[in-house]
Amino acid sequence: MSAVPHILIAVIIGIIGQLLVKKGLNLLGNINFSAGFLETYLKIFLSPFVILGSLTYITSVFFWVYALTKVDLSFAYPFLALSYVFILLSSWVFLGEHIPLIRWAGVLVICLGVFLVARS
Repeated sequence: MSAVPHILIAVIIGIIGQLLVKKGLNLLGNINFSAGFLETYLKIFLSPFVILGSLTYITSVFFWVYALTKVDLSFAYPFLALSYVFILLSSWVFLGEHIPLIRWAGVLVICLGVFLVARS
């Protein structure tokens, strides 16, 4: 079986993890590290969305490791650039972030690069 589906699953699960972490951070509101480094990180890492996001992100590693047993790293790694594309779209759709035109253009360049690597 091709490793590409496993690579893409790893990327998508990693993105979901990142979105959950960001959602958790947004729900915490203003995070002030002057209240204490350890206390602030405890508050962050005890947030349910941050915990779920971290566990989700870690899950993506299993798919990534499997894929790396099947293909060269130099083939697989450029696919991680797809996370830029999907994070951009997901941040816009799910988090309501404003995405400037120059960032969209940069993502199009990334897509072209991933396409070229996938054809090799």
